[in-house]
Amino acid sequence: MRRILLVEDSRTQAYVTSKVLERNGYEVIVAENGEDGVALAKNHAPDLVIMDVVMPGAGGYRATREIASHKKTERIPVVMMSAKDQITDKIWALRQGAMGYLVKPVKENELLATVNNLLGFTEPESELRMDFF
Repeated sequence: MRRILLVEDSRTQAYVTSKVLERNGYEVIVAENGEDGVALAKNHAPDLVIMDVVMPGAGGYRATREIASHKKTERIPVVMMSAKDQITDKIWALRQGAMGYLVKPVKENELLATVNNLLGFTEPESELRMDFF
């Protein structure tokens, strides 16, 4: 089972995103801030990280930069997820080492397509499980 680290300070957003991913066969680890996200990435070597941008303490950009530049975690793809939707936000995310950027509210099919693409899966959209309850 592929493991995804979700770094998200909103418990509601973390719950919704986790459930979508779990229903589609992923194991999800959650961190509530950037510092914990970096530590969990180093200790658990997830297959992918989904990183919120705006969080208390070390924000998502800084945490992404740390994950992308550390020898132990540099190969882990990071997807930024934020309500910030300006092109400059997206460019800055890519410059920090992110491989994708999702704008909140994220549609379930977009989330799953991005995750599956970065992990090398090419499942037909009709087979994706996008139900919430």
